[in-house]
Amino acid sequence: MKQLFFDLETTGICYWKHGIHQISGEIVIDGETRECFDYKVRPNPRAQIEEEALRVGGVTREQILAYPPMEEVYRSFIDLLGKYVDRYDKRDKFFLVGYNNASFDNPFLKAFFVQNGDQYFYSWFWINSIDVMVLASQRLMLRRPEMKDFRLETVAREMGIKLDPALLHDASYDIRLTRMLYDKLTNHS
Repeated sequence: MKQLFFDLETTGICYWKHGIHQISGEIVIDGETRECFDYKVRPNPRAQIEEEALRVGGVTREQILAYPPMEEVYRSFIDLLGKYVDRYDKRDKFFLVGYNNASFDNPFLKAFFVQNGDQYFYSWFWINSIDVMVLASQRLMLRRPEMKDFRLETVAREMGIKLDPALLHDASYDIRLTRMLYDKLTNHS
């Protein structure tokens, strides 16, 4: 089984008007980590940049505008994916795995492909993905009413994972937490 654990940092919450400024992840094949990646991305020039998103991500407008352009990052990302998946083989794809990825990260990543002229997102990925937040919902449904929220940080703590709050909202750190949480929830830890 091929899994692409990933997390994004974005310039806002709407994939149709905001952009990606960080893509981080881990390629896992048959339970073994093959490669980790962390791309900083200059967002699509047409993307709106919300101050609140920058504050949450701990970056400045000047920083993200100095990152490599999205076209360059897209090519590097595709090259990375191509090392592990034959996009022309309908049986060879990644499962996308993330925290709240089904409703947030997946549409942003698909939009990133489209913005780079690639209409074949599902040549790389299965249309159904694995959302660790959904897995956690099943495990914590009886405790959920007592929890202040269901953000990654809160759920990781509830599951006994030690974390560094200063590193939250950096995609490379958040994906490590997501992988630890996934392993705990699926009894791989």
